[in-house]
Amino acid sequence: MEHRDWTDGHVARWLPVLPQLDPDVEAAVTRMKLVTKHLRRFRENSLVDFDLQRHEFDTLHALAGRHGRAVPSQLADDLGLAPPSVTARVDALVARGFVRRTPSATDRRRIDIELTDEGRAAWLGAMDILGHEEYRLLGALTADERRTLSDLLRRIMLAAEQPPTA
Repeated sequence: MEHRDWTDGHVARWLPVLPQLDPDVEAAVTRMKLVTKHLRRFRENSLVDFDLQRHEFDTLHALAGRHGRAVPSQLADDLGLAPPSVTARVDALVARGFVRRTPSATDRRRIDIELTDEGRAAWLGAMDILGHEEYRLLGALTADERRTLSDLLRRIMLAAEQPPTA
């Protein structure tokens, strides 16, 4: 018999209460939530080591994902924020030396936000710690199992991205 985790006990407690409960759906959803919660908590702890707030990390992450340079509207889109919120974040990151505003090379009316070496180092440091934990967790699976998990989660996300039918 395989080892039991907390979710096995959770499902066993709920089945008598809700006999129509699909134990596989309940277990999968609960485990996804718990893994997400674990990684979120781990990320928050790693950010403390780099004196980063979550919103600062998220902004540096979005900027790094655009090769270290973006216009504020791109960051707003990536972060799902209103442009004034991005301006406040950028102001704080400029004050910390993590980003700088630079004139656009292609449009003199535009200002780009650029990741500094200090900002990249802080982002990479936090990413390194979180990445190790992600690899540790998914290291419980073989490479083929990780690919299968990723493919299965993609199918779930494609369903989630569709509007529910009435």
